[in-house]
Amino acid sequence: MVGPGRPQIVLFGSSIVQYSFINGGWGATLADVYSRTADIILRGYGGWNSRYALKVLDQVFPKDAVVQPSLVIVYFGGNDSKAPHPSGHGPHVPLSEFVENMRKIGEHLLSLSDKTRVIFLSPPPMNETQIQLVFGDAIKGRSNEVCRPYAEALLNLCNEINVKGVDLWNAIQQQDDWLNTCFTDGIHFTAKASEVVVKEVLKVVKEADWKPSLHWKSLPIEFPFDFGVPNSLSLSEIELMRNDRLEPSSSATLL
Repeated sequence: MVGPGRPQIVLFGSSIVQYSFINGGWGATLADVYSRTADIILRGYGGWNSRYALKVLDQVFPKDAVVQPSLVIVYFGGNDSKAPHPSGHGPHVPLSEFVENMRKIGEHLLSLSDKTRVIFLSPPPMNETQIQLVFGDAIKGRSNEVCRPYAEALLNLCNEINVKGVDLWNAIQQQDDWLNTCFTDGIHFTAKASEVVVKEVLKVVKEADWKPSLHWKSLPIEFPFDFGVPNSLSLSEIELMRNDRLEPSSSATLL
């Protein structure tokens, strides 16, 4: 542990989370935006479903930890929604079990402290043709038709358990030519899709009635020392300007 203590923002999920620090990834961008205000901590496990996540929940987020996260951003569902394998093995989790698993995950995280906040990311759509071209028969059973109910059910659950939800299912599809510009392999995100995730996450954080606010502009900049040069920008002002340039789209600055 290095000091001084900062708010912790934990990214917890499957490969959409694990790969989020690839160049242009949404996790890397959040780490950049919060670089002087909070620690972004990665707990991503490619291939996992909500059933696996539930098994290790107490180990990743122990209730007796001295320091609890201020915010946990959770993504599961893409692997859960994969069609059942004839062998009975594989990542598929029935929709009803998925919802209950995510309910337990959300309730556990909210119980960590009275200041721990939670955001669930819904499963995004996919490019089924690209998946076939990239993976061939190595990956079967993924389809938008099967995945959509998981996205809808998760967002409904968010309303029930006081967890904020990000609707990636619709946000991705609102992008121009989204099928061809948002995925590296039909499943995982390009930099363009990651921009969408960052924009939607920061929108939720900004609009949430959380005290204290966890928006990047509301958190104090660590060690705001300054040279005190007359008629010049302070180092804190320069930091804010730099973050404003890390815009998630060419038409708008960070929310």
